[in-house]
Amino acid sequence: MGNDKKIPAADTASAAKPAIKLKKGIYINREASWLKFNMRVLEQSLDEDTPIIERGKFLSIFCTNLDEFYMVRMGSLYDEDKLHPGARDNKTNLTSGEQLSAIAARTQRLYELRESAFAKIKKDLADCGVNLLTYDKLSPVRTEELKKYFTAKVLPLLNPMVIDAKHPLIRFENLRCYMLYKLKKNDHTMIGVMEFSDRLESLYRFSSGKKPSFITMEEIIRNLGEYAFAGYTVTSAITIRVTRNADIETYVEDADMEYNNDFSAYLKSMVETRLIKNAIRLEVCGESKSLMKFVTEALDIEDNLIYKVNGNFSYKYFFSMTRYLDKDLAQSLLYPAFKPVISDRLQNTPSMVEEVRKKDILLRYPYESMEPLIRLLNECADRKDCISIKITIYRLANHSRIVEALKRASENGIDVTVVIELCARFDEENNLYFANQLHEAGCNIIYGMENYKVHSKIISIVFSDDSGISYITHLGTGNYNESTAKQYTDLNVITADRQIGEDGVAFFRNVSISNVDGEYNRLCIAPKYFKDRIIALLDREIQKAKSGGKGVFIGKMNSLTDKVIIDKLCEASCAGVKINLIIRGICCIAPGKAGKTENINVISIVGRFLEHSRIYCFGEGEDRIMYISSADLMTRNTDRRAEIATPILDKDIENKIYGMLQVMLADNVNARRLLPNGDYEKAERSGDKVNAQDAAFICV
Repeated sequence: MGNDKKIPAADTASAAKPAIKLKKGIYINREASWLKFNMRVLEQSLDEDTPIIERGKFLSIFCTNLDEFYMVRMGSLYDEDKLHPGARDNKTNLTSGEQLSAIAARTQRLYELRESAFAKIKKDLADCGVNLLTYDKLSPVRTEELKKYFTAKVLPLLNPMVIDAKHPLIRFENLRCYMLYKLKKNDHTMIGVMEFSDRLESLYRFSSGKKPSFITMEEIIRNLGEYAFAGYTVTSAITIRVTRNADIETYVEDADMEYNNDFSAYLKSMVETRLIKNAIRLEVCGESKSLMKFVTEALDIEDNLIYKVNGNFSYKYFFSMTRYLDKDLAQSLLYPAFKPVISDRLQNTPSMVEEVRKKDILLRYPYESMEPLIRLLNECADRKDCISIKITIYRLANHSRIVEALKRASENGIDVTVVIELCARFDEENNLYFANQLHEAGCNIIYGMENYKVHSKIISIVFSDDSGISYITHLGTGNYNESTAKQYTDLNVITADRQIGEDGVAFFRNVSISNVDGEYNRLCIAPKYFKDRIIALLDREIQKAKSGGKGVFIGKMNSLTDKVIIDKLCEASCAGVKINLIIRGICCIAPGKAGKTENINVISIVGRFLEHSRIYCFGEGEDRIMYISSADLMTRNTDRRAEIATPILDKDIENKIYGMLQVMLADNVNARRLLPNGDYEKAERSGDKVNAQDAAFICV
């Protein structure tokens, strides 16, 4: 960071530490570790080496992350506490109720830190010539301008209502902002409710003044919304936002029994329940005892899940702010423009199919473009010798060229099978839409695999000509999503290896008949084989270390929670295996503990791009074995999902990926090192800056 300013980490708790400990021995509580990760995101909003609007985006991402954490993880703990109150976490031995209480207490501090971060961003924006104003600081001229705008453009889109016999209590929907008013008319007192419309712009730019000046829509409605209640006197008002439990569990048996085997109809009904499930968090701006009593009783929410907000509920407007600015000013407040490249080899080849047959291809998003993969699919869609294309889909871009290529292939008579995971959290409706589109184009659609999520990233292409059957297989660590491929770091290998090709075909055959016990030559498939292979290779490194050799493991992933693997890593450390872990998010192992984990080093990289690739590298030199995978070392991935890890067979590709790992381990710009006590500290900087997300280090 520019001047090493940093949010005080401590343990994200206030001065009076909670009695509940979220760490036990070498184990760190999953939820506590996630909060630490989100703190690292928040720290990026204070990094003065980062352009100011990008810092605002990090603040927005921090808030969005926290929203999802409450909807999913806190929601899951809430459900578990109701169903199995005595059940305990297998690492820190805490009940769900204890975890709920401890996390809720720590979150209070996060709100204070977020307000401080926003104040700093607002000041720095002003120093750059961009003002974010509050209503009470407006000049009379701007106040009058804003009232005219409100009357003409905002008021017509507001839907006020009063709560009485003819206007029953509305349902406070998930993540919606509402104004609540205590109203008086004659001798009657009642409550007014008004939802914020999605059609409203999030920012308003004032027409006057030399410098661009803005006010947020939240601030506008908070101060002028009472005009929607003509004829009433407003005696108090608050703004609220409710977060509801969005953790839904789906079971094939329920779809079979209640929806005539139509899993899509069953899932749609389950998704709709998110709007009305129990409230798991209430955010409030403003003061009113009577209104708070009303809303807390309506939501039946506990006091420790209510959080005071002094400013904005959301900072998503930072993503649209540059639309209102002059081009030169906007560019000075953003990261330099970045465009993924295409290597000369792939740019100049007349045929992607023939190029893959010559030599395996590595694509490194976002530094390299997804375009070659799309070209491959489009080429195959037009080839007479292509007889089938099979693909797993978890998340897609809103306007997916992958889907268009698949539809065209099907319309050209190629057998296209799409395993589309309808249970991809928060993408269920999008996936339902694309499933219907692909079905109408003649594709075979499979909705996952019994009660296992299909999280694998694989495309299996089969060719048939006079020389027989041949294969091209794509295996990746991230989704077939053109949008996120420009933001997430992911690895992709395209290979014509026959054994991998045969494994790919077998994988789709097994998914179609819900067989998790299929046999494979090269691919490691979860839930049956993946964890066992990881443990077997760690055992190999343990034996090398015990025999006087050098045992080495480098793992890169999003999260580490699987206790069996954590215990094996601890055993490997005790045996002398040198372990380097690059874990962006949750890490449930405490490194550097004498006699336990002293040979384990853990870093986290949070920067411009979201680190998303999973790499598992065992040994060194000619003895090295490397896999890339769709799976993290989390119990949900290893035991409850259909995942794929593929070996890197091409030594040139293996060396390139190994080089990337070495650069990440040397990062002294965005890296944070995990300490034995569970805190993170900034990586020490000696010599030149090393930013692992600098394309110059990727050697495209």
